[in-house]
Amino acid sequence: MDREILIIVDPMCSWCWGFSPVIRTLEKEYDSFAPIYPIVGGLRPLSSDPMNDRAKEEIQQHWQNVSEASGQPFDYSFFDRQNFIYDTEPACRALVTVRFLKPKSSLGYLEILHKAFYAENCDITDTNILADLAEAIGVDQRDFKEFFPTRKMIYLTASDFFRSQSMGVSGFPTTILRSNEKLSLLSAGYQPFSEIKPKIDDWLKDDVETEVSQQ
Repeated sequence: MDREILIIVDPMCSWCWGFSPVIRTLEKEYDSFAPIYPIVGGLRPLSSDPMNDRAKEEIQQHWQNVSEASGQPFDYSFFDRQNFIYDTEPACRALVTVRFLKPKSSLGYLEILHKAFYAENCDITDTNILADLAEAIGVDQRDFKEFFPTRKMIYLTASDFFRSQSMGVSGFPTTILRSNEKLSLLSAGYQPFSEIKPKIDDWLKDDVETEVSQQ
């Protein structure tokens, strides 16, 4: 049976950063049974307006909520930025580019993007920073910069956004279990690993029993 655990995320989604340790544990525990596949959902793609004070206040409250729920660190000096445009498309496209060039490194890159943005106050809307972070996980900067701006990567990123929407995903992170063509919702929003582990174990057990019964 063909299985995957689909993680619908955005590198600039704070609750996805909160979920990052869970993703790491999912990969460690289940990758040999059901590979983890990241899909970018597009939190604020192609935004063009600089953040105003009200937006900063709302986002800072989200960060505080995520920190309390997950224990993940945040660098609040981000809110001292002036005229920052919260466009998540470049970071999403960067993840798609790494997924295309070096698939096994895509989850590691997602974690690096999250950490850089939320804990280190890096501007991951900047192509050069995205390329530097890709190099940190073994992707050649020249390859990254060659593919990142291409129509193909732009198209693949938009295809991820469409796929996310077609599955009915409206928030991130969302985790979906795929067995062949069958999709099952595992979690919508942040959940600790302890809450989703029993559901994955039951899913894998049911799949094995189905396979045996069909033999």
